[in-house]
Amino acid sequence: MIYSVIVDLSAGEVDRIFDYKGEGYKIGTRVLVSFGKRQTEGYIIDVKDKSDYDESKLKEIIRPLEDFPAISEDLLQLGGFMREEYHLRWADVLRLFIPAEMRGNRVRSLSRQQVCLATQDSLDVILDSLKPNATMQRDLVTFLYLNGATLAETVNSEFGNSALRALKQKGLVSSQDIVVRRTPYKDLNAERMPKRELLPAQQQAVDAVLADRRGKFLLHGVTGSGKTEVYLTIIDKIVAEGKSCIMLVPEISLTPNMLRQLRGRFGDNVALLHSGLSSGERYDEWLRLKNGEAQIAVGARSAVFAPLRNIGAIIIDEEHDGSYISDFNPRYNTIEVADYRAEQNGALLLLGSATPSLGSYYQAQKGKLKLLQMPERINRQPLPKVEIVDMAAETRRGNKGIFSSLLKQKLAETLRAGNQAMLFLNRRGYSSFLMCTKCGYVAKCTDCDVSLTVHRDDNMLKCHYCGKHFYMLDKCPNCKESSFRQGKIGTQQIEQLLREMFPDVKVLRMDADTTQTKESHGKILEAFRNGDAQILVGTQMIAKGHDFPKVTLVGILDGDQSLHHDDYLATERTFQLITQVAGRSGRDKDVGTVVLQTYTPSHYCLQLAARQDYVSFYKREISLREASAFPPFSEIIRILYTGEKEKDCIDQLTEQYAELADLKSRHQQAFFYLDKMRCPLKRAENKYRFQILIKLRIDSVKEIIPQIYAVCDGKTRNSVQISVERNPQNLS
Repeated sequence: MIYSVIVDLSAGEVDRIFDYKGEGYKIGTRVLVSFGKRQTEGYIIDVKDKSDYDESKLKEIIRPLEDFPAISEDLLQLGGFMREEYHLRWADVLRLFIPAEMRGNRVRSLSRQQVCLATQDSLDVILDSLKPNATMQRDLVTFLYLNGATLAETVNSEFGNSALRALKQKGLVSSQDIVVRRTPYKDLNAERMPKRELLPAQQQAVDAVLADRRGKFLLHGVTGSGKTEVYLTIIDKIVAEGKSCIMLVPEISLTPNMLRQLRGRFGDNVALLHSGLSSGERYDEWLRLKNGEAQIAVGARSAVFAPLRNIGAIIIDEEHDGSYISDFNPRYNTIEVADYRAEQNGALLLLGSATPSLGSYYQAQKGKLKLLQMPERINRQPLPKVEIVDMAAETRRGNKGIFSSLLKQKLAETLRAGNQAMLFLNRRGYSSFLMCTKCGYVAKCTDCDVSLTVHRDDNMLKCHYCGKHFYMLDKCPNCKESSFRQGKIGTQQIEQLLREMFPDVKVLRMDADTTQTKESHGKILEAFRNGDAQILVGTQMIAKGHDFPKVTLVGILDGDQSLHHDDYLATERTFQLITQVAGRSGRDKDVGTVVLQTYTPSHYCLQLAARQDYVSFYKREISLREASAFPPFSEIIRILYTGEKEKDCIDQLTEQYAELADLKSRHQQAFFYLDKMRCPLKRAENKYRFQILIKLRIDSVKEIIPQIYAVCDGKTRNSVQISVERNPQNLS
C-alpha cells in the first residue's frame, strides 16, 4: 500500500504530502520514516493503491510509534479545515491533536509493580506455614489478606524488601506490573453533588437547547444567574445518551472550580486538558478520552481538540474572552474550530457569557445564533451596588494613594463583618517602571522595546514580554546617581500595602508570578474559598467564573487601565472586565458592593458597566462599529514581519506592500483600508517588528484572503518571519 505522510517538521519547504510504502497501517497513525539523511516522525493522513511517483524509489515506513492511531479521521478533517482557513502548516496543525511530549517519545504510560497473595488459602493456613519469629512476613501476609493487591513501593516502605522477597520465594506472594493513572488535582475537594432543581429561567434555557441537538446558541445570563448549572444539566442529558461533551473555560485559573463541579456530578467520567498539567498527567488524561474511559473533556482553549468520539455538545463558557483566539503559531479561533467540530458530529454548540462579545451578540440579533436570556441572579439577590469613585477628586483632596477613602472604609467594614474582599488590578509586579529622577533614564529590556517592571519579591527587574530578569539598580547607569522614581503600582505593592493597613488579616495574591508552579491556581483559590484568607488581590485571573459566597466587596483599583488603549476593542474589553469582576460580589445571601476607582467617571462604558446594562452598551458600541466599519462589519488582517535585521524586515514589507497595493487597485470595493507601519512595540525578543494593516469588507473576505496568503507565501528573505492574523486581539 501507499501511505500519504506528513513529516513532523515545521517548515514551509516540506509542508506537503510525501508517499511511503508499507502494509497494515491505519490512517492517523504516527510513524517513523526516513527523510533525507535522517529519520523523523510523521503522520499518516491517507492511504491509496498507487502513487504519482516512481514506486520503486519510494521508501518503506520504518515502524509505527504507537500501537494505535494517535489522530482520528475526523480530527484529520478538522486539520484540513484549519490549514485552509488559517493558512497553517500541516505539522503545526497535527501537533495540536496530541500531547506535545508524545513527540520524541518523551512520555509514556506509567507502570508500577503490584503485589498480592498468590494462594487462596485462609489466613490461618498461610500463617501456620510461616515461622513464628518471621514477624514482618506474617504482618505483610495479614496486610495483603485484609487489603488485597497493593503497590510494591507501599509494601516495601511498610514491611521491608526482605520480607516481600522471602514471601515471593515461598510462592505465597506474586507481583505484576500495572498501569498507574496520573490524576491532576487529585486532592481537589469534590464531594458528590446531587442534581439541583432548576429555576424557571434555567429550565427554559435547558429545554431550548435540548430541543435542537444540532443548534447553535448564545446564553446571555448576568453574573450569578446559574449558567454553570445549565451547562451541567445539558452535559448530564447528553452523556446519559452515550455521547461525549467538551466544556471549555478561557483560562487555566478557572479549571479547578469547573473540574470540582464536574467531578462532583460525573466522577471519573471527566478528564482535564490544559498546558499547566505535567506531561504524564496530560498524556494519561488524553489517553482516557481517546480510549473512551472518560466522556467529558474540560479545559482551556486546547481542550477543543480532545480526542473524543460521538460528540453531542460543545460548551464554551465566557465566550467573549480573547484567550479563545490563539495569537501565536498556530493561530486559530477556538469558537470557529468548535463550530466545525459541532457540525462534523451533529452536535449542539452553546456559547455562554454575562458579557457576550459584540460579534456573537450581533450574530444572535441576525438569527445565526439562538439567543437565550437569564436576566436575574438565581437567589433573587440584586446585582451588586457599584459606587464609582473619581480619583481626580481624591487627589485634589490630598489623597495620593492607590486606595480611595471609600474603598478603605468599605474594606474595614467588610473585614469587621467577617466577610471577604477581592481587589482587582490588571498589572502585576511591584511597579511598572524604574526612572532616574536626575536624568530621566528608564530601565528597559535589552531585547524588547519596553520598560522593565519592578518585582520586590526577588528584588529584580523583569521584562513581561520575553521574561528576561535583571538585577535591581542601585545607581543610574547613565548619570551614576541613586535617585529613582517608580511607575504605576502593581499587585505586589497592593499586597504589601494591605498587609500594612490590616496587619492581622491574611492576604493572598493571584497573578502570573504566584501561579507558576503546578496546581498553584487551585491551591490559591481553594485557600480563599476555605476562608484561609480574607482578601484576594489579583489580575484578570480573578475577574470571571469564580463563585465565593463570602465575598461581599470587590474593589477595582484602576478602571481606566484598558479603556484608553489605541484599539477598537478597548471599550468592549473594559466593559466586559469591569462587569465580570463586579459580578464576583454578593453571590450568596449578603448584598454585594463594588468600588470602581477611575479618572473618567462619566465615560459611558464605566457608567453602563456599573449598571451591568449590557444591552444599552451593545446598542451604542455596535453603532460606532458600523459607522467606522470595524468588526463585525469588516475583517481586520494584520501581516506581521519580524526579524533580527531591521533592513531585511523593511525590504520584505516594502515588496509585499507593493503587491497588496496592486491587489487593492484591482479590487477597490473590497478594501476599506491598507497601510504599512512599525508596530507600536517596535522590538520584542531581540526582533524588529513591522506590520501591514488591512480592513476588508465582510462579503469580500473569502475572495481576497487567499490572495493575501499567496502574497505572503512569496517571501524572498529567510531572515524575516511573516505571520497573518485575522481580527487580531492585540495590535501592539
